Amino acid sequence: MAKRHVNNDIDGADIDITPMLDIVFIMLIFFIVTTSFVKESGISVNRPSAETAEQKTGSNLLVAIRANGEIWIDRRVVDVRSVRANIERMKADNPEGAAIIQADEFAPSGLLVKVMDQIRLAGITNISIAAREAP
Repeated sequence: MAKRHVNNDIDGADIDITPMLDIVFIMLIFFIVTTSFVKESGISVNRPSAETAEQKTGSNLLVAIRANGEIWIDRRVVDVRSVRANIERMKADNPEGAAIIQADEFAPSGLLVKVMDQIRLAGITNISIAAREAP
């Protein structure tokens, strides 16, 4: 009985996927680095209207002040004395971020000034007050 030698030449049919995986990982790193994360204040307020209102884009630190005087940062209520510490923590995550204060139309203006002062003490000088465009 003679043995037959069958040559299965499957070794040459392998597909090397290493370059494809390299490209996928490079793209993943690119998207992670270029993604900007927006910290929401956690509530929506009735902003005053302004004829000079303009749209701000980019990664911003949002602080909301309700009409009853509650201050919201990162989806939770904070005291005016802890605004500085919260902004400093958020600034560490986003050093180039600007602060946007979303103050309700009927929020106390004295509280707005105190919040602005705490944000400046945290080291952020680029502060804006959110308004909606006038009809």
